[in-house]
Amino acid sequence: MPERPRPLLPWWAALPVAVGAAFVYDLGFPGASIWPLAFVGIALALLTLIGRSIGGALLMGYVFGAIFYLVDVSWTGRYLGPIPWLALSLFEAVFVAVGALAIALAYRWMPRAAPGRFGRLVALPALVAGLWVLRENVVGSVPYGGFPWARAALSQSESPFAQLVSWVGSSGLGFVMVFLVAAIIEWLRARSWNDWRGALPVAATLVVALLLPAWPTAPNGELRVASAQGNGPAGYFDEREPGEVFRSQLDASEPLFDAEDVDVLLWPEGSVDLDPLGDPSAAAALDRIAERVDAPFIMNAVSYRDEKFYNTSMLWRAGEGATALYDKRNPVPFGEYIPDRDFYMLFAPDLISLVQRGYSAGTNPPVFDLDGTLAGLAICFDVIYDNLIWEGARDGAEVYLLQTNNADFRGTDENLQQLAIARLRAIETGRSVVNLSTVGTSQVMDPAGRTIDGLKADVPGAMLTDVELRTGLTPAVFLGPWVPGAIGVLSFAGLIAAGIAARRRRS
Repeated sequence: MPERPRPLLPWWAALPVAVGAAFVYDLGFPGASIWPLAFVGIALALLTLIGRSIGGALLMGYVFGAIFYLVDVSWTGRYLGPIPWLALSLFEAVFVAVGALAIALAYRWMPRAAPGRFGRLVALPALVAGLWVLRENVVGSVPYGGFPWARAALSQSESPFAQLVSWVGSSGLGFVMVFLVAAIIEWLRARSWNDWRGALPVAATLVVALLLPAWPTAPNGELRVASAQGNGPAGYFDEREPGEVFRSQLDASEPLFDAEDVDVLLWPEGSVDLDPLGDPSAAAALDRIAERVDAPFIMNAVSYRDEKFYNTSMLWRAGEGATALYDKRNPVPFGEYIPDRDFYMLFAPDLISLVQRGYSAGTNPPVFDLDGTLAGLAICFDVIYDNLIWEGARDGAEVYLLQTNNADFRGTDENLQQLAIARLRAIETGRSVVNLSTVGTSQVMDPAGRTIDGLKADVPGAMLTDVELRTGLTPAVFLGPWVPGAIGVLSFAGLIAAGIAARRRRS
């Protein structure tokens, strides 16, 4: 194996830099939302890996990953205490550590495999960026469907780089971010700042990334959306009487019943706390609401069908009942169901026992037909899964109606992070997005990701918003899994090829 170069930072300096990198990186994400700091955090993390040994790279990567996740998803311990928070964060850090090892090997092998200017300033940064994104996509896929929550692209929902997601999706935007950082590091390390050719990769990437407009989808009319945020006791541990969440939603909707030309009434996830498919009184109440608003009515409830429980959004029409169903495609492991329950009961029986009912994953299409207008759907954490959003657009969705229940995360950054994901989805698909929560913050975004209507957190309220409809597929949707797939395959193959070439050159 090729001799590794001397570490850029000694271990006693690299360790605190890895810790600081995690905090700085998190400041770029929703909450603080200082998006340039995401680039700084990536740079600091990469500096700790240059010249690192295998053990050193694993340590630096694990420290960086653990601190970042502990801070970024601290809301996971809001109600259930530190065990789920620590377990998730420390587990995800294992993937970050393995990714850090791959990046450290790229820094060791690529300069020997391709020692010229191109190898140093283009191939090496591209390989580092690809390996970073590959690690993100692995985290977003395994285990139990993965957790693609804290990808680099999420930090850029309000930055000038956000338009890139319409072309290459979140994976492509993450690749560009890390490539820029890694290319600047190599340009400085090569001490070639007096040679303008050394700055070309960075300059060309910046010009394209900042000047390339979002892909233009085609306007196709408007949809008048009435939506209500009840701010009821919708949390897992909230004390409430049966039907109290429903009543809070009904009260918040009162101003909408006098509105004219409403095309659809939207309620958030968990808005109906009885199953209208099995409870005639709940069905009758929904009929009355649909009659009053004189429009299709989309709500959400727990449904029981074929001896299974589902988190279900229903398209309800007066006198007809539920004419279409969408069951949440990606129920949350350890929150909405317990995978391998018997195994995990051995470690945390009290926590596992809290989740008595397990939701099954849905298989029905994530699109509702609203009298000729197709609306794409996602329920809460569904929005973080690329394939579901792409499927909705390919099925003809002209607008997205996203339902969520953030009541278990009041007072945390979770809702802001989810809103940022919804904003990126608007740009990525070129569609308007209505992101409606039980407790807020709820927002309506146009196809450019700009907020055009909203309700503050922890207050009941209603919105009546004319949202633009769009047709046509952006390159990100058209290419779909080919972008992350190509990045992953080429990066893995590139690392192996660099290792083989480096060994041969040394021999």
